[in-house]
Amino acid sequence: MTIDIKVPVLPESVEDATVAGWHKKPGDSIRRDENLVDLETDKVVLEVPAPIDGILVAIEAAEGETVTSNQLLATLEESVAEAAPAPEEAPEEAPEKAPEQAQTKQPVVAPKSNTAARATGSSDDVSPDSQDDSSHSPAVRRMAAEEDVDLSQVQGTGRGGRVTKTDMLEYIKVEGAGRPEERVRMTRLRSVIARRMKDAQNTAAILTSFNEVDLKAIMELRGRYKETFIEHHGIKLGLMSFFVRACIEALRKFPVVNASIEGDELVYHGYQDIGIAVSTERGLMVPIIRNAESMGLADIERAIAHYAGKARDGSIAIEDLQGGTFSITNGGIFGSLLSTPLLNPPQSAILGMHNIKDRPVVIAGAIVVRPMMYIALSYDHRLIDGKDSVQFLIAVKDALEDPARMLLNI
Repeated sequence: MTIDIKVPVLPESVEDATVAGWHKKPGDSIRRDENLVDLETDKVVLEVPAPIDGILVAIEAAEGETVTSNQLLATLEESVAEAAPAPEEAPEEAPEKAPEQAQTKQPVVAPKSNTAARATGSSDDVSPDSQDDSSHSPAVRRMAAEEDVDLSQVQGTGRGGRVTKTDMLEYIKVEGAGRPEERVRMTRLRSVIARRMKDAQNTAAILTSFNEVDLKAIMELRGRYKETFIEHHGIKLGLMSFFVRACIEALRKFPVVNASIEGDELVYHGYQDIGIAVSTERGLMVPIIRNAESMGLADIERAIAHYAGKARDGSIAIEDLQGGTFSITNGGIFGSLLSTPLLNPPQSAILGMHNIKDRPVVIAGAIVVRPMMYIALSYDHRLIDGKDSVQFLIAVKDALEDPARMLLNI
């Protein structure tokens, strides 16, 4: 029986998807629930599992092709186990062969590479690493076509002697006088990020205000209670939860920073859905912690760990990335000392955290060394005035430098 494999029904906010990669080729067998193909949407990668055990008969949507809900992707032929002959049934005797036929009849063994067999004159001399072009990945074949490289001339280091992208780059580097180039199709996620970031620049009047925070009190608090916190809550006490709570307190005082523009109207949100930027291999994702205003430090830490894990292992859902009233991004984990973060529309503001550096500062007339961080607030000046942005940053700074403020709500 032949089964049609179709694109799953996509969410309303997703119009189409791109065929990111097939895990099988026609003629391959596949087991039920094994991933057959990856579909890349604007936000996440969807896996399409096989509904039955079977053989992949045909692929109807090639890699890189744009597909929509319920579009045909491939056809499978269901596997049927062959019944073994009963033990008591003896196989029918074959007709008797002539003596000379019996002596000359040899089993036929197909050579692993016809080209190699012709070159050596014997299939027994074919190297187990010999591969035809179809055995290599689409990316490698595309690179070979663009660089006019004969894959048979490239020494493969992959499984079974397959040529990898690294092998190709090394070969091109040597053969191309040290000027390698690689052209890779932009992923859907990267394409969407590029478009949204440019749209934000073209639409919003983006300005950035800066301040600096003395994190001595936070660092001492974490050091004093880190073991007790883990024992009690089962998760580490990080810096991000303090920043989320500090931003929540500041957003309550300056609700315009938590607002957004829709057409000719200003929308003031009575809740704080905080987006936390997470860097993944596929690009930047911003999962949303909903109703963060009702969460304590432990709840926030658990939510951050949960969504960050889903973003990095590719299991995050589109719904996890939608909405949000304010965002926080931490370039400091990569060593950034100062930056101007870009808005995540339709949000009107985003806080940028940076690297913590011990610096000399003057406190009560004395020069002391403190763990300092620059913080930045990028905001849409169409909605938020400079006064609001400066006072918002001061509120964040005050909450972080005196954590008791967050507990006392002052």
